[in-house]
Amino acid sequence: MPLFSAYDGTELAYREVGDGAPLVCLPGGPMIDSAYLDELGGLSAHRRLIVPDLRGTGRSAIPADPAGYRCDRLVDDVEALREHLGLRHIDLLGHSAGANLAALYAARHPRRIGRMVLITPSVAAVGIEVSAETRLRTARRHSHQPWFAKAYAALEAILAGQWTPENRQAIEPLSHGRWDAEAQARKEAEEASRNHEAASVYGCEGAYDPAATRAALAEFDRPVMLLAGKVDTGAPPEAVAEYAELFQDSWLVVQRRAGHYPWRDDPKAFTTELLQFVD
Repeated sequence: MPLFSAYDGTELAYREVGDGAPLVCLPGGPMIDSAYLDELGGLSAHRRLIVPDLRGTGRSAIPADPAGYRCDRLVDDVEALREHLGLRHIDLLGHSAGANLAALYAARHPRRIGRMVLITPSVAAVGIEVSAETRLRTARRHSHQPWFAKAYAALEAILAGQWTPENRQAIEPLSHGRWDAEAQARKEAEEASRNHEAASVYGCEGAYDPAATRAALAEFDRPVMLLAGKVDTGAPPEAVAEYAELFQDSWLVVQRRAGHYPWRDDPKAFTTELLQFVD
């Protein structure tokens, strides 16, 4: 994997796959190996995907100062990558927690972006509140699944304040369009690659200023696509729709039968939707 230097000298890695115009893809997690993005359901056949490992994850180095893991400080790493690539503008994609980083980058460097895509985005950076009923209503779309009763009970417990490792594990199927052996193995691998120290810092106090970010995004005039998975309890379509309203020029897509990883649940539908926007 090629390397570049961040603002503080930390060596960061990224991979390039595919052909076409570059698309910088920011991983979620937060702070897991970016390999989980794969080739985004075959999008690499149409765009050159540039996928960084955020500091302290994958093949990127661990920084001397752990405070550098904070999401707002990672914006400088994205800018360093753009400069390293020699691109005046970048098309930017953020998945899940990576959408927070994409939003903060857009707020700070609006003229450096051509188009932006937010896939099943976290809404933390813009301060959108997702109600318990919204999450439960979305979860009920899984009611035909054999694991539903256990997962739903765990979600109710979490929403009542019982955040335990057991409950967190039990609700995992609610974020997937299909919870088969392959999905379970992928999730296990992702968790094994997580930098837990970095994840605890990523969204810590001071990382986000929702009012300032919302104000900046209201002035952001570049096209933005937001894609939600219809059965994704983590990023319910209603919350993603509210997010879309923050932008001047937004395109909202709700992918049927998809959860938090829509390029896995239905690759053809995912790439078809994205190519209408980014190709």
